[in-house]
Amino acid sequence: MALSCKDAKIAMDNGKYVRYTPEQVEALERLYHECPKPSSIRRQQLIRECPILSHIEPKQIKVWFQNRRCREKQRKEASRLQGVNRKLTAMNKLLMEENDRLQKQVSQLVYENGYFRQNTQNATLASKDASSDSVVTSGQHHLTPQHPPRDASPAGLLSIAEETLAEFLSKATGTAVEWVQMPGMKPGPDSIGIVAISHGCTGVAARACGLVGLEPTRVAEILKDRPSWNRDCRAVDVLNVLPTANGGTIELLYMQLYAPTTLAPARDFWLLRYTSVMEDGSLVVCERSLNNTQNGPNMPPVQSFVRAEMLSSGYLIRPCDGGGSMIHVVDHLNLEAWSVPEVLRPLYESSAMLAQKTTMAALRQLRQIAEELSQSNATNWSRRPAALRALSQRLSRGFNEALNGFTDEGWSVMGNDGTDDVTILVNSTPDKLMSLNLTFANGFQSVSNTVLCARASMLLQNVPPAILLRFLREHRSEWADNSFDAYAVAAVKLGPSSLPGTRVGSFGNQVILPLAHTIEHEELLEVIKLDGIGHCTEEAMMPRDLFLLQLCSGMDENAVGTSSELLFAPIDASFADDAPLLPSGFRIIPLDPAKESSSPNRTLDLASSLEIGSGNKTSNNYSTGGGCTRSVMTIAFQFAFESHMQDHVASVARQYVRSIISSVQRVALALSPSHGSIGGLRSPLGSPEANTLAQWISQSYRCYLGAELLNAGDDGEDSALKMVWNHCDAIVCCSAKALPVFTFANQAGLDMLETTLVALQDITLEKIFDDHGRKTLCSEFPQIMQQGYACLEGGICLSSMGRPISYERAVAWKVLNEDDNPHCLCFMFVNWSFV
Repeated sequence: MALSCKDAKIAMDNGKYVRYTPEQVEALERLYHECPKPSSIRRQQLIRECPILSHIEPKQIKVWFQNRRCREKQRKEASRLQGVNRKLTAMNKLLMEENDRLQKQVSQLVYENGYFRQNTQNATLASKDASSDSVVTSGQHHLTPQHPPRDASPAGLLSIAEETLAEFLSKATGTAVEWVQMPGMKPGPDSIGIVAISHGCTGVAARACGLVGLEPTRVAEILKDRPSWNRDCRAVDVLNVLPTANGGTIELLYMQLYAPTTLAPARDFWLLRYTSVMEDGSLVVCERSLNNTQNGPNMPPVQSFVRAEMLSSGYLIRPCDGGGSMIHVVDHLNLEAWSVPEVLRPLYESSAMLAQKTTMAALRQLRQIAEELSQSNATNWSRRPAALRALSQRLSRGFNEALNGFTDEGWSVMGNDGTDDVTILVNSTPDKLMSLNLTFANGFQSVSNTVLCARASMLLQNVPPAILLRFLREHRSEWADNSFDAYAVAAVKLGPSSLPGTRVGSFGNQVILPLAHTIEHEELLEVIKLDGIGHCTEEAMMPRDLFLLQLCSGMDENAVGTSSELLFAPIDASFADDAPLLPSGFRIIPLDPAKESSSPNRTLDLASSLEIGSGNKTSNNYSTGGGCTRSVMTIAFQFAFESHMQDHVASVARQYVRSIISSVQRVALALSPSHGSIGGLRSPLGSPEANTLAQWISQSYRCYLGAELLNAGDDGEDSALKMVWNHCDAIVCCSAKALPVFTFANQAGLDMLETTLVALQDITLEKIFDDHGRKTLCSEFPQIMQQGYACLEGGICLSSMGRPISYERAVAWKVLNEDDNPHCLCFMFVNWSFV
């Protein structure tokens, strides 16, 4: 093994150096990879086990490990900085290209302005002459050239493909579309890329540019497999493939997209896709719709689908120096908004929605796969991103299938004359039920042979989707019927809790078993265990505990055009990769396009306003308006049952969904900003348990410290809760266990930890303290448990983002419940501030 200068010698107290032999360095390196920070006992054990190190003092080995850790840290930091530099270089190149495009656009506008001004003057001068019409007409023909006729032959398809390529490039790098920056998206080394949406063009269009750590051919392969990353895509069928003389390929595709809500039909596309390599080595994959006006091959209409149009779209993939690819993504669609109710048309006319659901989804998929490849040796669930991504995709796909209820998948509507607010569909095809005929842990066989779906849609007013979604996730007891949940999973085998993860928090009777945060924290995948539901008996075959696999997405209310989803499905406790899934849940889609209606010259104003409004107080407070006034919520619940019980189950399911609709309407009304701060405050903490907890916190503080935590205020039932929530000091509660985790924090506590009520459950108490703080806490913890309180000296702690926070002092006390039993521990950080 070659030795560097730093590896070959180590400084001693007397100023001399000790040289290590290659064998000694190899032994030390081997131990370093096993344990980068060995204890003194382990270092002494190493000396005993390795005779070649016998003459080296333990202190020398300690210093060697310190230097080795320092070099490793420097190497990682250098690698990180190199990655950031690559991103900034690539982004600078993109910005320069964007500047060139805008310069060309300005020149084109100046030319067109002069052209039309000259034509206007000529038309005025020639108005007395009969030949003036020909002058104007000739100019119009020059501006709108006619497409040459084509046919379905290879030559005709190649002509369409070349035209598609030219149009796509003009959108990706040219001036064919007027692009404005996507609201809420700012370029930077940590951003997904540069995202823009169209302004004033036909249909809706979005464009994104970004750097991904994959080779161009791999990028093209992933993007062509649209159903794997676009969760709205039901299927893409390649009906014909034609090679071209330049080494490219022309494909004829038929694509289907799910409808996002029950109030609109699904879309399908008849497409031509052209893949080719350009002279500079860039790989291009471009697509467009085929129609009768081009005299090309035709695809007849398909029942239950509206034929939409894809204008020239695609991917420009450029290889980067040092590996990776720079990719330009363009999506341009005409979704035929005329075919949906007027209230839903903003959904089909929103370029921001297209950017979020399709354009940015493509970049996220590429970044996820690149990260998965870098973590290919991981084994535990929290580090298996490919498996977790597959689970989340299965949840989304299963929900979309139930929501759309296509007849070719076996779904049929049950007794609906079109006037019922809840639609019932049934599916008894063998393929649908093959994986549901399972055996219970007690030996009884499940005989369910039919799946039922109860679905409905409703319009919501003046409640941001992300805020409503968070409430539904955190307060399941506000809308769910636990006994009916247990009945709904009677066809799924459930046994002892063998799921990965540990109990880290609870909402009511929900126990959260964290599974994973997906890439970029866009989604949260978790397992929920609902305690004490039903009993496992031979007659009822009900599980004692209910396990749900749950997916949450769209929890950022500041994102534009983002739909929010809360999807869940009962799972087997063995948690096998092929576990049956019957997803149910909610989808909330914003309908107001107000945020994306700005013109290009207002981009800077919009960016600056986002700077001001992006603080934690906005994101953490449920009473935030969020700027959205209308949204559509779609609800779909699936149940497995025996076919002879169909009428009974349908009746119960219909009433259950109606009760959920009623609960959601009540919650949405309470969350509406129009109800003022009291209604808005009740929602983040929401339930009577929160009011009780606030009273316990105040009473326990008075009992142990002999002082009042809260100022005298109103005697209303919410007064203690309001005063705790608005207290100037950071108040956080954690479980009274060996490894305490946070269960509650007031607004100041959330601001200090730089987190939300949703993510608070993932933070343990020891994570926020430095080494000194942890030692202090360990020494004071017995006093807190025995005496009931302790006053801690000031120090430094860390937020969830790793930022240091100084506090003047901290007070810790036990919170007792009504029976004077310890409920949790409460910490109050006084005069905290970011360092």
